[in-house]
Amino acid sequence: MFNLNSKKVWQYFCVLGLLCTTHTYALDSAKVQQKPNILWLVLEDMSPILPAYGDHTIQTPNISLLAEQGVKYTNVYSTSGVCAPSRNGLVLGMYPSAVGGNHMRTTSYTQVTGLPKYAAVPPPEAKMLSQYMRQQGYYTTNNYKTDYQFEAPQNAWDESGVYAHWRNRPADKPFFAVVNFTTTHESGLFEPYGFRHIESRHYFSDDPARIAKLSTSPNTKSSEADTPVHVPKDTNFSIPPYLPDTPLVRRDLWKMYNNLAEADRQIGAVLEQLKQDGLYDNTIIFFYSDHGGPLPRQKRLIYDSGLKVPLIIRYPHAASAGKVDDQLVSFVDFAPTTLKLTGMDIPKHMQGQDFIQNGMQQREYIHAAADRFDGFTDVIRAVKNKRFKYIRNYRPEQAYYLPVEYREKIPTMQELLRLRNEEKLNAYQAQWFRGAKNVEELFDTVADPHELNNLADDPAYATELKTLSQEMERWLTEIGDKPNLPEKQLITKLWNGAQAQPKTADPVIKIKQGVANISSVTPGASISYKLIVNNYEPLAWEIYQKPISVPQGTKLKVVAQRIGYLESATKHVIAN
Repeated sequence: MFNLNSKKVWQYFCVLGLLCTTHTYALDSAKVQQKPNILWLVLEDMSPILPAYGDHTIQTPNISLLAEQGVKYTNVYSTSGVCAPSRNGLVLGMYPSAVGGNHMRTTSYTQVTGLPKYAAVPPPEAKMLSQYMRQQGYYTTNNYKTDYQFEAPQNAWDESGVYAHWRNRPADKPFFAVVNFTTTHESGLFEPYGFRHIESRHYFSDDPARIAKLSTSPNTKSSEADTPVHVPKDTNFSIPPYLPDTPLVRRDLWKMYNNLAEADRQIGAVLEQLKQDGLYDNTIIFFYSDHGGPLPRQKRLIYDSGLKVPLIIRYPHAASAGKVDDQLVSFVDFAPTTLKLTGMDIPKHMQGQDFIQNGMQQREYIHAAADRFDGFTDVIRAVKNKRFKYIRNYRPEQAYYLPVEYREKIPTMQELLRLRNEEKLNAYQAQWFRGAKNVEELFDTVADPHELNNLADDPAYATELKTLSQEMERWLTEIGDKPNLPEKQLITKLWNGAQAQPKTADPVIKIKQGVANISSVTPGASISYKLIVNNYEPLAWEIYQKPISVPQGTKLKVVAQRIGYLESATKHVIAN
């Protein structure tokens, strides 16, 4: 296991000439000390199909170099098989099913569900990771995903959008930057095939001619004729046993790997900028994916194909390069671990744990949940140790396969449906389409990594079944998850019985002798403010933490929001 000194870690990373003994840093207190920069590089919809993880279908030189210079984690799991609930767990350090964040698309599909728009509501003391980082003095940037299952408060980031960049920070501030690479998203398999041009315009190209060619729309795709071919189309792809081996499926695998190769190139461009800025060896780099793969029977499911992700952490000066850590890691652990790297204590409400520092007990289990996906609802919970996965289906009478319209744009999904209708799928490929589910499923994920052979009724595995079932009960009780609670009743619970989404109370501003005190009576309200001088309004909102100085004639602009509540009215006051 890789360990860091929990008391001194944030002070150490600026020290030149690192010495590493038994994977634990030593501090030269005579050197100038500062907190490390932290960069998250996030792929979308990607299982660990990388050379560093044993899949040599293609080369990913930039990701492979991170693995050579960093620590590779081999047992890392999302809390959900889809993006927004996973991102909810990442930014809060809490399980989405504990805060009402596990139903995908809570502000849309209302005509289908008959439910009002709503958001996840964590406890009042909860903040987003980026808010904690800002309070620690970090300049925070996000490119550019913000679907957290709630609307982010105005002060969540210094910058969030296509053009956000650590280069815009004040020179004396460390940064926490998140860069999402959407090239590998499941929509990258749709026809007509072409790469999505998103952050490329700002991060990935310094060529004005190339920038001029790219659309301002983040969802714009190039045509296939303009798309670089990184992977030979005749590559012999390994087809998972739950998918048929047909030309259409092989074409989708080519697209998937070609998208991955393009994302690797984009990652290399971001890393090159870090090196150009002289920051490569004062930055802790996280590389991971937001959940498992984009193919049918991967995304949205809580088999390992939908949950298991790569994670590589490169430390300054490639400390502990090449180490492999096989401890279990959950997405709810990312926020507390990142906070500990800055020297901050983990907030008590967080349900994750630090997986890097000395003295922390390793996880025995990871947990996951699946509920509504767009217009289709299921209720599934899962718990896993390093070998066995236990799944409990709360709607066993319902088929596993859900006809999610978005997924059916994938040619492989269309191929599966065609072969199903023609009764040409083999037993493994047909499993997903069975008309009902077992109440319990148990899989040996070492012997059966694709989770195709249910052992729940095998007496030889009764002990494993009981142990994991009891662990699931413990977890559900601990986080307050009631899987059978109808979504309408969940909303009532989140809103404390109100008929409409609660609104954050308006901020109260009191200015005396040039000092402003600001408050909101809503528990957990986060207050954002701007100081407007000579009609100049800053782009970023500041986090209100203590009384602020407001010189005479300065306009103070204030808004408050508790996560999951509607934003308050915006208040404007001019200091006299």
